[in-house]
Amino acid sequence: MKRVLKSFLMKLLTFSLTRARKEQGYEPLVLKLENIIPDLKDQYSTFVVEGKYLETKVRNQHAFQVQLIMDALKPLKELNRDIVVVDIGDSSGNHLIYLNKLLGNLDTVSVNLDKVAIEKIRSKGLKAIYSYAEDLHNNSEFNKETDIFFSLEMLEHLENPTGFLKNMAERAVCKRFALSVPLINKSRVGLHQIRNMNFDIPMSPENTHIYELSPDDWDLLFKFSGWKVVKRVKYTQYPRSSYLFFMKYLWRKLDFDGFYGVILEKDDTYSKRYG
Repeated sequence: MKRVLKSFLMKLLTFSLTRARKEQGYEPLVLKLENIIPDLKDQYSTFVVEGKYLETKVRNQHAFQVQLIMDALKPLKELNRDIVVVDIGDSSGNHLIYLNKLLGNLDTVSVNLDKVAIEKIRSKGLKAIYSYAEDLHNNSEFNKETDIFFSLEMLEHLENPTGFLKNMAERAVCKRFALSVPLINKSRVGLHQIRNMNFDIPMSPENTHIYELSPDDWDLLFKFSGWKVVKRVKYTQYPRSSYLFFMKYLWRKLDFDGFYGVILEKDDTYSKRYG
């Protein structure tokens, strides 16, 4: 009986994801990205993306993220040279492959503290730096003359996201920073392995959320840390305007509403008032 219920739940969630991406306009990009990278099994180091539900979920997430980054890159296309793009927290190199195929003229660098991920990325012919995100500004391999940073579902894994954002604002040269985080209705501390006493799941920087904040609270931290938000985007894993709207309560129970993305530019209006 449990197996039947689980199968039904996975089909319902997959249907919700399929309807959500069509409603929110991501269907064409999902298909383009699937043609570029047909197999996502190497996306993460701690688990394998397989099965209809998980693959649909990650495909949608990638389309949302890639669209956010492409929107952030639009003003930089006028540069008469390759655009320097740095992915902080890159686990596979897949997003940089997407962007190179879709846009071209990019000089890309990946950053991760997972040596498995670094080797995986380098094996694809991409440049990668082994570094903690918080220490990136001190890394001798890192070229601080960067046009755009992006970081996808990484901030919630950091012990000190405010310090990281502040260091990037003050010590790294860039024109823009594109970020995405889980879309949470009400801010909370994550640490779900401890909260649920699930000690079978190891705690690592890749699979442990520390801070899970609402969009309003993230926006406050961005301002406090030396950034202004020039664009906000929300992707929900459920349709917003159909009978499946009730699915948001199920997603909140099992996962997240979706994902919240921002495009940032430096602005010390608030950060300079502290200290």
